[in-house]
Amino acid sequence: MNTYVTTPIFYVNAEPHLGHAYTTIVADAYGRYQRLKGNTVRFQTGTDEHGDKIATAAEAAGITPQAYADRVSAMFRAVCPPLQVEYDNFIRTTDAAHQRVVQAVLQKLYEQGDIVLSDYSGLYCQGCERFLTEKELQGGLCPDHLKPPVAITEQNYFFKMSRYQGWLIEHIKANPDFITPERYRNEVLSFLSEPLEDLCISRPTSRLTWGIPLPFDKNFVTYVWFDALLNYLSGLGYFPEGEMSAECSHYWPVAEHVVAKDILKPHAIYWTTMLKAMGVAPYRKLHVHGYWNVNDTKMSKSIGNVVRPMDLVEKYGSDSVRYFLLREMSFGLDSSFSLAAFEARYNSDLANDLGNLFSRTMAMVQKFAGGKVPLLVDGEGESTELDRQLIAAAHEMVQEFCRQMEEFHFHRALQAVWEVVSLSNKYIVSNAPWELAKDPAKRGRLHLVIYNLLETLRLIALPLNVVMPTTALAMQVALGISGRQNLAAHGKWGGILQEGAVISLSTPLFPRFDQADAVSPVAGQTKPQQVKAPKNAVSSSAKTDEDTLITFDEFKRIDLRVATVVAAEKVAKSDRLLKLTVEAPERRTVVAGIAEYYQPEEMVGRQVIIVANLKPTKLMGIESQGMVLAAKSGGQLFVSTVSGEVDAGSKVA
Repeated sequence: MNTYVTTPIFYVNAEPHLGHAYTTIVADAYGRYQRLKGNTVRFQTGTDEHGDKIATAAEAAGITPQAYADRVSAMFRAVCPPLQVEYDNFIRTTDAAHQRVVQAVLQKLYEQGDIVLSDYSGLYCQGCERFLTEKELQGGLCPDHLKPPVAITEQNYFFKMSRYQGWLIEHIKANPDFITPERYRNEVLSFLSEPLEDLCISRPTSRLTWGIPLPFDKNFVTYVWFDALLNYLSGLGYFPEGEMSAECSHYWPVAEHVVAKDILKPHAIYWTTMLKAMGVAPYRKLHVHGYWNVNDTKMSKSIGNVVRPMDLVEKYGSDSVRYFLLREMSFGLDSSFSLAAFEARYNSDLANDLGNLFSRTMAMVQKFAGGKVPLLVDGEGESTELDRQLIAAAHEMVQEFCRQMEEFHFHRALQAVWEVVSLSNKYIVSNAPWELAKDPAKRGRLHLVIYNLLETLRLIALPLNVVMPTTALAMQVALGISGRQNLAAHGKWGGILQEGAVISLSTPLFPRFDQADAVSPVAGQTKPQQVKAPKNAVSSSAKTDEDTLITFDEFKRIDLRVATVVAAEKVAKSDRLLKLTVEAPERRTVVAGIAEYYQPEEMVGRQVIIVANLKPTKLMGIESQGMVLAAKSGGQLFVSTVSGEVDAGSKVA
């Protein structure tokens, strides 16, 4: 089966930002998913380089439009490798092959009467590079650029888009999945309930020369949208005067476009009616996503809150960025980016959950199985209900991941994976391998538990090839797995890991991030963020009061221990407190003020650091026999832990 997935070609009037990165990562992840299914994929992205705004920006920069387009297009191309975006074709509208296709299509539509010359008076928005109707204005202003359009009267060429309105309405109604999510399908149908005006597809050279000349009238250049939309076909080798290329024949019938909601109308209406007039079947699907806001404010160059994806990658790594963007946004709805939210999800999901599961499992393999996949002996270590639950959950995870990816529900697909990550951490606590290791008679059970964890990690790594390719590869290498992965061949329990194969103890997947080192990814902020220290904190570079210093002997009196949380529950009548039952190594109760940041189920299975020799005290009528260490910064609280699995009760030295 073939798949053709595209991003819109990005306009080169500004450098890449978070919204561009999201669209591209979505398309890349979808392409990787289809390859993981064994399908043949073509993934295309690129840049849109003609029009008023490019000419204006180039003039302001003191260079030619072509030189300006070359410079900014190179930025879009350069951002792909760091984001691990692997496209098959990067197209530019200044490419000679693309321009030949545009002119050939224009000539074809002109000769068949679908393009006509007409006088026109209208309200032109330079930011949108199109004429706006009175109904589209809000308070006399363009709703996107908040500026009044300019009244223009001139001759132009028009595409008879209105001829195809009835066909388009019927096509959308007959194909419910043609535009997704459904809210955008309904939005297009609502727009089409009014008479559709013809589309102005030219600009006179008297006011714009930076564009593709009309083949039948050199006094005009092509409207940038008519030019840009044809990239989806020109990139496949389409040419209207000859036979389709093999690539075009293979991939166009399965074309799926990924766009942001601000360009819904050109893709859902302009492009589809153009295709109908050209005699080309419409694309298969249009996937529409929402906006990324920054701290709940729309990204804007004018207010300086544009997020730069390269800065995020440099600080946190590409897999972390890809994971956050796909996990945080519900496809189709708007979402808000903040550094605090990014760091919280990084530390919680990646460092504490996945990273901790991987590290503690690898450590147990080294400690209890000689660094190899355990040899399972018949009759030893019979399966329990806990084993069967883990195996069933791991198998269902793969199925659910596929279901959600097909629907572009990326956040739900990842949620399915993380449910198994959480269950695996609880599985470790419930089976307590460190206790099994103390009894030679339980050696078989110990090896079965370790094997189950390794097999679960293998299945977790499989879908992560789609979202976090570097992490997935690191996990697979550690597990001794090589070669291209495939959902059908590798998506079931067992049969892949080789008993006795050497397991490599790798470095932590996601070391916890120190917020004090945070660098702002927002344009205009290049200095490290200053994280306000608690009132009782003393900076290593600041002058200190002798009365605040303690001696080493005084420090040694503090007994810090690693404790494993075996149970957790909310404290009645308190929004702030959780009652934790921990092993350190003896069982004790610790009341911790973390309920605003952690749910009880999130704590079970975690290893935390406690002050073990703190005088017991009663909180809400519950005796607390210790204190959980945590750090608070940027409005988030992070429970302290260790980088790998250690025995409960281990002393922190």
